[in-house]
Amino acid sequence: MDGFILLGILLLVGIPIISIVALVVAVNARAEARDLRRRLTSLEGSALAPPSHPARQTSAATPPPLPVSEPPPPPPLPPRAPGAVPAAAAPSPTPAQPAATLEQRFGTQWVVWIGGLALALGAVFLVRYAIEQDLVGPGVRIVLGGLLAAALIAAGEWARRKEIAAGLVAMPTQHIPSTLTAAGTVAAYATVYAAYALYGFLPPAAAFIMLGIVALATLTAALLHGPALAGLGIAGAYVAPMLVATEEPSYWALYLYLSVVNAAAFALARTRLWRWLAITSVVIGAAWTLPGVEASHVEALGAHLFHTVAGFTLAAALIVSGLLFGPAYDEGAIDPVSSGAIGAYLCGAAIVTCASYHDPAALLVFAVLTLATVAVCWRTSAALWALPAAGLMAAIVMAQWTRPEIYVQLVMPPGVTAGAVPDLPTGTAPHVVFAAGLALLFGGAGFAAQGRSQNPIVALLWSGCAVVTPILLLIALYLRIAEFDRSIPFAGLALLLAALYGVATDVLSKREVRPGLAGSAAVFATGSVASLALALTFALEKGWLTVGLALMVPGIAWISEQRPLPALRYLAAAVAILVVLRIGYEPRIVGADVGTTPIFNWLLYGYGVPSASFWFAGHRLRRRADDWAASTVEAAAILFTVLLGLLEIRHYVNGGNLYPHRSSLEEIAMQVSVGLAMAIGLERVRLRTRSAVHNIGALIVAAMTLAAIVLGLLLNFNPLIHRTTVGGPFINLILLGYGIPAMLSAILALVARSSRPLAYRHTAAATAVTLALLYLTLEVRRLYHGSTLMPWDATSDLEQYTYSVVWLAFGVALLAAGFLLTSQPARLASAAVVTATIAKAFLIDMAGLTGIFRALSFIGLGVVLMGIGWLYQRLLFPAPRVPPADAAGAS
Repeated sequence: MDGFILLGILLLVGIPIISIVALVVAVNARAEARDLRRRLTSLEGSALAPPSHPARQTSAATPPPLPVSEPPPPPPLPPRAPGAVPAAAAPSPTPAQPAATLEQRFGTQWVVWIGGLALALGAVFLVRYAIEQDLVGPGVRIVLGGLLAAALIAAGEWARRKEIAAGLVAMPTQHIPSTLTAAGTVAAYATVYAAYALYGFLPPAAAFIMLGIVALATLTAALLHGPALAGLGIAGAYVAPMLVATEEPSYWALYLYLSVVNAAAFALARTRLWRWLAITSVVIGAAWTLPGVEASHVEALGAHLFHTVAGFTLAAALIVSGLLFGPAYDEGAIDPVSSGAIGAYLCGAAIVTCASYHDPAALLVFAVLTLATVAVCWRTSAALWALPAAGLMAAIVMAQWTRPEIYVQLVMPPGVTAGAVPDLPTGTAPHVVFAAGLALLFGGAGFAAQGRSQNPIVALLWSGCAVVTPILLLIALYLRIAEFDRSIPFAGLALLLAALYGVATDVLSKREVRPGLAGSAAVFATGSVASLALALTFALEKGWLTVGLALMVPGIAWISEQRPLPALRYLAAAVAILVVLRIGYEPRIVGADVGTTPIFNWLLYGYGVPSASFWFAGHRLRRRADDWAASTVEAAAILFTVLLGLLEIRHYVNGGNLYPHRSSLEEIAMQVSVGLAMAIGLERVRLRTRSAVHNIGALIVAAMTLAAIVLGLLLNFNPLIHRTTVGGPFINLILLGYGIPAMLSAILALVARSSRPLAYRHTAAATAVTLALLYLTLEVRRLYHGSTLMPWDATSDLEQYTYSVVWLAFGVALLAAGFLLTSQPARLASAAVVTATIAKAFLIDMAGLTGIFRALSFIGLGVVLMGIGWLYQRLLFPAPRVPPADAAGAS
């Protein structure tokens, strides 16, 4: 019984498809016969033409005319490219016509358009009037609508034949026959839909079939009337299933109908070489895979799989250039339409496979279509863009099998619906066979395809898929089976891949020079490096995945020097970005197992090794070119260096906890010091490399450190504002948080003295002075109040006096440094400190100090100010010297 059902299905689908193909062949044969007849007539006319009259005698001064030779025979027609008008169907050349005038456009174009629209509107208004006046019943209305549609279509066909008989050239933009036929098609659609939706004369199945017949008839008529009618037909054919609703939809009926529609649309696109029709029909036809596909299951899985297989087969047979009935193509050229046609249905198969949770039938169909994609790409390079798409979708399918909860989180809301997702089967054998087969398929075909084409892009695409796809499949198997643990078998497989890629590199390097061969050898060499990194990852702990990926970057950079291929530089940048994304997903590298040992923990390996790798790789890449690839790797080097320092500090301060509830003065102080040290180092590096990345990196690090100083040291964790235990008398948190950063800020100002704008240097100098003044102030308070500083504790007269003395001494020291270094910022800072001391003396000391301390405060202030004035007069702004005689006369 099942055999009879299958036979019936094949006949139901096959007979319309065979009919459409026969129609296409007949139309092509008719066009070729017409072309041969035209050429034969031209040759007969030239052979029967009377000979030219003898040339008249010319004067001696006039040279005789050149002899007129027979025109050469017409050259052979070139092969048709996708999207070109067929040579057989093209009209004979006509002389160039002058530009149409306004009157000509009005009389030949506008009135035709408006007339067609008026005809359609008149029919609508007539029907509306009949309904409002209740002149005819619903049945009569439907009959009249059908008669109107038939009349318009018949009128269009009659007008088309009259034009052919009169020898008129069709004008697509104002073609009267196509306009009449389009109006009749619209009337036919409206009549069928009204009979179903408005009056209930037709059951859903009958309405569905009739709408499909109208759509297919419209597509067939487009062979005669042009693309406008084809667009109308394709829209009606694909929209018809949405217009007919039923409580029990039949996916088999839907997809059998869509197979016929796809065959008609693809055949019409092939016959007329209409790229727009091919693209539209492929996109809409592949999108019809989605109904019934949900996150938890697929309704009528067999029907969905049939739709993907049928669509893929029809696209490969009719749309792919250079294959079966497809258009001709240039050898080595890659056609996006051909690639997208089979890639769209392969993507639909991947979606069905993931949504069905890797049902064996779905997995088998996806594997077969992937094999077919590779075979098609092997047969014709026009579809070669589908090859990397097939490899990527195979990796996505394996990744979804590896971590299905990621897929569920993306497509399903959390909550009570999460339990609706069934558990995956525990067996892994089918997927191991699936991954191994695809790895052998892509790897073997990618190596064997080298040297087959003169287009270097073809060789690179094959080699890239041969390297990337097996590695991604191996990683997916490792994640599911080994679950990030050590696995010697997987490490052995990675080493085997590395050896195979190394052999491929050696073999290709010894071949004669062919387009793309050197680049493919470099791609295989990169795959060997990547496989070695994977072997380390599989054989060691979980966090070595980050380390292994990072170690790929200098390896790729070194290979790019040996074989200067731009793709290798971009690959190095891409791997660096991948490592950055990896730490963004889990900054602790190995989760909670980062360890508690200061410095020598997983942060050192997970950030230190990538940092060193990126610095080395950036240096090697910059030696050849200063492009975005080198800049990306250098930016990653700066990022990992900064993160290594900051996270190691957080790890040390918080006992291994990278996510504490609150920071502390100790942590902020250490991070500020490390940030200033890195800013100084980047300033020196950028002066040597002249790299824009190092320049921007230095500015970003300095700006972030300044923000930490202002928000952390001056506000949130300032011991003058918040109660803090600072430690011993001199070696304490005050030195760590304010003294050392003050010295580093001063060094930064000196380093940037000749290379940064004045605003940058002044900011660094002001930061140094502010931190130094805070350090002195806090140190004095520590000596008077002990290790725990209480902001609300009373201040004695001696402590107030000490502040004034220390501030004045600091101002004098800054002034001396300004004189010695001839630094105006240092002298201005001295003036600011002295001004602050003066303000303190008059606003605080005058009212707060008593007895001898008030007097000593003002006496000391006066002496210091006099000394400062003397220094300025003698050293910086000395008065002009006057000779003794002039001095005496002046007296």
